[in-house]
Amino acid sequence: MGWLKTALGGGQGVDARAADGLVRAGATLLDVRSTAEWRAGHAPGARHVPLGELESRLDKLPRDQPVIAVCRAGGRSARATALLTRNGFDAKNLSGGMRAWASAGLAVKTDNGRNGTVA
Repeated sequence: MGWLKTALGGGQGVDARAADGLVRAGATLLDVRSTAEWRAGHAPGARHVPLGELESRLDKLPRDQPVIAVCRAGGRSARATALLTRNGFDAKNLSGGMRAWASAGLAVKTDNGRNGTVA
């Protein structure tokens, strides 16, 4: 099973606090959840690219800084991390996803700045 974890990017995971530190240092937080999930609440400053659109939008992502992929619990973002890594990005998966982010006490906001939820 270790090969599957590596293939999905699970070997490149970071916890919520580490991800927050990387983002503060300039990394891009890439939210790959659905639009409905994004609207319910997301990390401030995150970029939204649903997983199904990621491959066609790779050219819109910065290659000069790390990318931290996040979804609800970590599965979709693991797939995103694998895709990004295969395409030359320095990518990491936020282990536990937005659930872990919120549980760590980190901000979850809506587009209008109100407190959001992890849907």
